Amino acid sequence: MKPSPPSAMRVDKWLWHARFFKTRTLATRLAAAGNIRINGQKQSRASASIRIGDVLTFPLNRHIRLIEVVALSTRRGPSVEAQALYLDRDPPQVKKRDEKIIEQAAFREAGSGRPTKKQRRAGNQFTGKDQIG
Repeated sequence: MKPSPPSAMRVDKWLWHARFFKTRTLATRLAAAGNIRINGQKQSRASASIRIGDVLTFPLNRHIRLIEVVALSTRRGPSVEAQALYLDRDPPQVKKRDEKIIEQAAFREAGSGRPTKKQRRAGNQFTGKDQIG
């Protein structure tokens, strides 16, 4: 007999099941740092409960993700199963614009030589790669 899906679930466990994070520990760290909002309310506990219909807001790979919970899972399944757990509410044009800006900043003309230390630091600061951790 198949177990019935739960009515509520821990936010870190759901993020791991939905494959936003490779390990549950990474999801727990993000939640414990207070970087997740559930329905606009800042959460600093990984054990915060989410239900179907909740909207999660969290940073991931230089983008702020806006995700609506559509289903809760009993296991961490394949990618297709994980994508059925949520609706992505991110505006698509913002993603493309940000990626285009980063690509333009990272572009160097052929034959311009190796960047100096000052140029490299300026480029890293612009793209956000100078952040530790």
